[in-house]
Amino acid sequence: MASTGVKLIDIAVNFTDGMFRGIYHGKQCHAADIPAVLARAWASGVDRIIVTGGSLKESREALEIAETDGRLFCTVGVHPTRCGEFEESGDPEGHFQALLALAKEGIAKGKVVAVGECGLDYDRLHFCPSDVQKKYFKKQFELAEAVKLPMFLHMRAAGEDFCEIVSENLYRFPGGVTHSFTGTAEDRDKLLSFEKMFIGINGCSLKTSENLEVLQGIPAERMMIETDSPYCDIKNTHAGIKFVKSVWPSKKKEKYEPDSTVKGRNEPCLVRQVLEVVAGCKGIADIEGLSKTLYHNTCRLFFPQDLDASADAQLESASEGSEGFDWLVMETWTLSTLPASEKVWEISPEVMV
Repeated sequence: MASTGVKLIDIAVNFTDGMFRGIYHGKQCHAADIPAVLARAWASGVDRIIVTGGSLKESREALEIAETDGRLFCTVGVHPTRCGEFEESGDPEGHFQALLALAKEGIAKGKVVAVGECGLDYDRLHFCPSDVQKKYFKKQFELAEAVKLPMFLHMRAAGEDFCEIVSENLYRFPGGVTHSFTGTAEDRDKLLSFEKMFIGINGCSLKTSENLEVLQGIPAERMMIETDSPYCDIKNTHAGIKFVKSVWPSKKKEKYEPDSTVKGRNEPCLVRQVLEVVAGCKGIADIEGLSKTLYHNTCRLFFPQDLDASADAQLESASEGSEGFDWLVMETWTLSTLPASEKVWEISPEVMV
């Protein structure tokens, strides 16, 4: 499906997963196909992708993948279910320092844009006990503070402890997104009470009618969208499926074809479906306008230099008689650097993160 004017950023893609190498449950079903997956994404309006790191090893792989295309970026961090790797390494501080060095390397290359995926997951305590998760969740705020990056966060069935730890460490990071959100209205409202926090929505956020009710209470200005592929696709049994309009041809993995998606494997082009469900659920007819808001949110957190550059370009254009400031300048923004006689807007503190 070709792009229809929307510009999207998928903030969560697990390109280090074996499924993108054609491996399913340990069995090779087809060749590695990230180039074909990316071609579909770019053709569908995806402008950038953030590749998720969930361990030290995986973060290294994510950086390697991000270096293959100028539109790919990545995170560095340790997922809550894998926090045992700090102590299993035999040198937890050395493991942390290796993460820090990798983050600094990736920042120097212009590729690492966040610390994460980190947080708490009490649905899967069999992988890592809660005390270990909490210890190294707190430790990764130290990493964010050291490199001055936003945080890419994970919260599952742990709202109270998660929010308490975030609250204690707000001064240590410039902002964050709690991705793949599946929480309650209470969880949502607590996250939204943190001025620095956005909420990431994917197929797992859109399964039930209750999920959709919670979604309705998330302002578009505090939201981002993602696939979390190859997981979290929008299935035919999900409540959100009624709002999906865009579809791609698909084949079973055993009958793989490069020009088709793989049934049951999510991929970045399908972030368009998440956009459609968000728009439908919230009753937003202007899907292009919604996409611009979500894109702007994502740039504010992960690519703030783009907003600075775009604002400068828009100022220059305006000084030459151009009308308006395009989508970048939203109603709450102003350019307080202009002389008082020329001032059009004022920067509102609540939008600065």
